[in-house]
Amino acid sequence: MCNLLKILVIVGLGYVSMSEIAFSQTKMPTVELNLFETDDPEAFVPALKIIAVLTILAVAPAILLMMTSFTRIIVVLSFVRQALGTQTMPPNQVIVGLAMFLSLFTMGPVFDKINERGITPFLEKAITQEQAIEESIAPMRKFMLSQTREEDLGMLMRVAELPKPATAEEIPLRIVIPAFVLSELKTAFQIGFLIYLPFLVVDMVVSSILMAMGMMMLPPTVVSMPFKLVLFVLVDGWTLIVESLVKSFGAI
Repeated sequence: MCNLLKILVIVGLGYVSMSEIAFSQTKMPTVELNLFETDDPEAFVPALKIIAVLTILAVAPAILLMMTSFTRIIVVLSFVRQALGTQTMPPNQVIVGLAMFLSLFTMGPVFDKINERGITPFLEKAITQEQAIEESIAPMRKFMLSQTREEDLGMLMRVAELPKPATAEEIPLRIVIPAFVLSELKTAFQIGFLIYLPFLVVDMVVSSILMAMGMMMLPPTVVSMPFKLVLFVLVDGWTLIVESLVKSFGAI
């Protein structure tokens, strides 16, 4: 046993010494931040670009989630959990994870177009940065407009006091994005209402039976939850809901 420990110690020391030698021979990149005064306005441009990029990265996840199918999916899945009466099952991590992967699935064709028209040509230096941004925004705009109600667009255009555009491409993104989110919330609540109806019927039937039996002190939800779970499992509820959600966005 002592010999084994000695061998392990020797091997460990040798590994550490070899790692130190390899690390000393490897050149690592460093980052320097300098604070200095200058009268040249162009010297502020790199710093402003860095601040702008960091600001965009801080809010990029929220922006991307609001511009995709994530809003509708997460709201509908939350409605399903509330209708079943299970407060923490599935957990929030599972609901959010499923919503994110379903969003990636439904947004796959849009992301492919963005990569094909914007990212890849820009990396190959075939187009400029401004052209890459325009080509990347175009598929997202088309997707959002296809899911947005005209009355929501019209309402925001009236509030912003903007003239009626000749084409959909002339609508600014500051109008398209909130109109898209409003439409997604309306659609999600409509789907959630339809999901709630069969479970509401089960709750009413169980409540009526309990009252007829004189068991008014027994909470109806305690008895109805197993029946709702059985009903949901028998009809393969998760598959039906996911399929309906995916198809609600049109052709994939």
